[in-house]
Amino acid sequence: MNNQIKKMKNQEDKFLFEGTIIDVLPEGKFKVKVKIEDTELDMFCYESGKMRLHYIKIVSGDKVKIEVSKYDLTKGRIIQRL
Repeated sequence: MNNQIKKMKNQEDKFLFEGTIIDVLPEGKFKVKVKIEDTELDMFCYESGKMRLHYIKIVSGDKVKIEVSKYDLTKGRIIQRL
């Protein structure tokens, strides 16, 4: 039961955003533009492990779903290509 509480707490510490890939950087990193209300942010993101495992390719211009920690809004993890 203690593990379930930890997992729920970890999931609550993250925000989900949708964005567009601007630039593909080396070593599986990407620059993503995210629009939050009226502001646009550029974030550095990397692919999640499942995307690497299943060889899901991401190119410039793709729409993606991003998971961002509430402690650092400049970095994120790409969890899904839309």
